[in-house]
Amino acid sequence: MENREKTIELTGIIKRFYVGKPNELEILHGIDLTVYKGEFVSIVGASGSGKSTLMNIIGVLDRPTQGDYRLDGLDISSLKDQELSKIRNRKIGFVFQTYNLLSRTSALKNVELPMMYAGVGPKERTRRAQYYLEMVGMENRMYHKPDELSGGQKQRVSIARAMANEPSLLLADEPTGALDSKTGNRIMDIFHRLNREEGKTIVLITHSAELAEQTDRIITIRDGEITGERRKR
Repeated sequence: MENREKTIELTGIIKRFYVGKPNELEILHGIDLTVYKGEFVSIVGASGSGKSTLMNIIGVLDRPTQGDYRLDGLDISSLKDQELSKIRNRKIGFVFQTYNLLSRTSALKNVELPMMYAGVGPKERTRRAQYYLEMVGMENRMYHKPDELSGGQKQRVSIARAMANEPSLLLADEPTGALDSKTGNRIMDIFHRLNREEGKTIVLITHSAELAEQTDRIITIRDGEITGERRKR
């Protein structure tokens, strides 16, 4: 495993809020974590465990107070805000519990949006958006707006959007949290397919032990520390 290419390499990650103030609070206490290319990993923890803070650092939505983060070998800690914005757009695909789709525009246009920011031309944007919508089984709904779609369909669109810039990492935060179990299982099936057939590295953030059991490796976080790690295969 050590010879494999690393997608995520976190070393000694500490995250404090209100630094230098009387109410200073340390949420992450020295996290070490490596995720290899092509792995499907879950980070499991209860509410308040620090998993959302860790996700924000992995997703380059926040910076650690101390420690090093390398994404695809790139030292994230040395980059300026504008460079971090590019990294988020091109290297990381986000899937959120709340979908975060633009309500007044079609599924197709929602999927095209990240590619517009990345400077992809109109023809290629449409081609790629159609391809990923077909991949998640939404080819018959690509001209529908979000309010014309079910929760499961919205999440499929958000997965297609996350894939649009062909990122090296998919980061899924409670992606089935707002769905019933049957629909949630269908969404997990899509992640498994993306992992197996497209070779995507996927990190799933969840409080559900049942969902975590479907991934290759389970990382348990508690009170801002990694307290356990179990490899399934």
